[in-house]
Amino acid sequence: MKHLVILIAGVLPLAAAINGTVHIDSGDISGVPASTPGIYAFRGIPYAAPPAGNLRWKAPQPAAKWAGVRKMDQFQERCVQPMRTNPRETQGSEDCLYLNVWTPAKSAADKLPVMVWIHGGGFRDGTGAMLLHDGEELARKAVVLVTINYRLGAIGFLAHPELTQESDRHASGNYALMDAIASLQWVQRNIAALGGDPAKVTIFGQSAGSMAVNCLQASPLAKGLFRAVIGESGASFNGMLNNGSLADAEAKGVKFAEALGAKSLAELRAKPAAELITAAFTAGPNTDGYVLPEPPLALFQEGKQNRVPALVGSNSDEGSLFARGRMNAQQFVEQAHRRFGDAATEYLKLYPANTDAQAAESRQRSATEESMGLNVRLWAEAQAKAGSKAYVYFFTRMTPGGPPANISADALHLGAPHGEDLAYVFNNIGKTEALRTSDTFRNAQPEAYDLKLADMVSSYWVNFAKNLDPNGGGLPRWSPFGPASSDLVMELGDKVGMRPHPDNAGIVFLEKHPSQTSR
Repeated sequence: MKHLVILIAGVLPLAAAINGTVHIDSGDISGVPASTPGIYAFRGIPYAAPPAGNLRWKAPQPAAKWAGVRKMDQFQERCVQPMRTNPRETQGSEDCLYLNVWTPAKSAADKLPVMVWIHGGGFRDGTGAMLLHDGEELARKAVVLVTINYRLGAIGFLAHPELTQESDRHASGNYALMDAIASLQWVQRNIAALGGDPAKVTIFGQSAGSMAVNCLQASPLAKGLFRAVIGESGASFNGMLNNGSLADAEAKGVKFAEALGAKSLAELRAKPAAELITAAFTAGPNTDGYVLPEPPLALFQEGKQNRVPALVGSNSDEGSLFARGRMNAQQFVEQAHRRFGDAATEYLKLYPANTDAQAAESRQRSATEESMGLNVRLWAEAQAKAGSKAYVYFFTRMTPGGPPANISADALHLGAPHGEDLAYVFNNIGKTEALRTSDTFRNAQPEAYDLKLADMVSSYWVNFAKNLDPNGGGLPRWSPFGPASSDLVMELGDKVGMRPHPDNAGIVFLEKHPSQTSR
């Protein structure tokens, strides 16, 4: 197979960087050289005070100031979260509101575009310090790269009547989104000192991080904090990790407190973080009337979102993560009739189930589009309606090395699973340690083409951050989304170029016929 080879322009020349003392609003800091000459990393910068003790479940407060020069050479603790290998055990700390910066700037006068990464993990786990998200390769392409931590699980999303009552905004539950907003406010105040341009900030994220990006674009509190967004495999539309109304979220919070035997907010705050994090809780935003005045989809469809360009997309086999368990053909057909009523016949033509094997494939394909493809389409359509550009991609490359570790044991391997784009976006597919420490890429054995594709994908992302347009540098032309061409996507895979979405009819059906019950 012949692969397109493209020389990407714009990689920063290796030169001296910001390597002395830098003054930010909380004190003086110094960084450490990255492995690439001319790039400096500043790891573990506090952007807010530790949200512990009486500050648990409160909006982030300013970081404490310090005297002297603080060397930012170590990543700080991740926000407290369950261990993936044993959900009853925890790691991390409540003292976790830190961010990391990679800068190729020679001085504050460079005013480079800034990209702020919001990690995924289902709002349950993750960190801005993950090796897969190391920002050095993107910084080599002349942007300042920032990664952040934010509160997770019940600590990041618990709503409760007592929390609402104590809030001067009469809201509770969206503390993780407030953290992200606080980090963007930090960027506005401080990134110029690190060679970035606060007027040229792009926020990007994957999975729950993309849902956070989607919520931030919807939130009036984030107005003016960024000029573009990138969403990879996630939006807070269509019921994805969304706790509904404030009243709904408060009711869940009351049940959560009762299950822990806590009779008051004071007793909840006295609980060890590990007990809160390991207890059953569905983490996600709610429509609190403050951070989110209305549901995100409603804000977008009414044109009330922050009107900035968006680059959004999904992978070709998201369903390998979301279609859990097994279902035979008869069960799939019965479920289709429960979910879609009179439209079930049309659904089953798109996702047939004449045999158990065919039903398994149809179920997984449908889950791919319902969980992600539909959310991408809704996002892009709202952008077009509001007069803001959207660029839509479909990532299809299956990295050699077999199915990743994080997909369901019952799943088929039909394409690029959830998270398969990450090492390409950060151009880290050639870094063995980064792949080895990632659930998604642990078994990866990338080929030469994967290195080329990663260079292309990361360049599209950087071009978008620089110019609000992913095109340039000899890359295949990426056309913006439009109502007349809504079936077209930019394929990023073994081939790179515009093509019809392979399951466009399924997405159209799912948009037209919302499910009457859960999958």
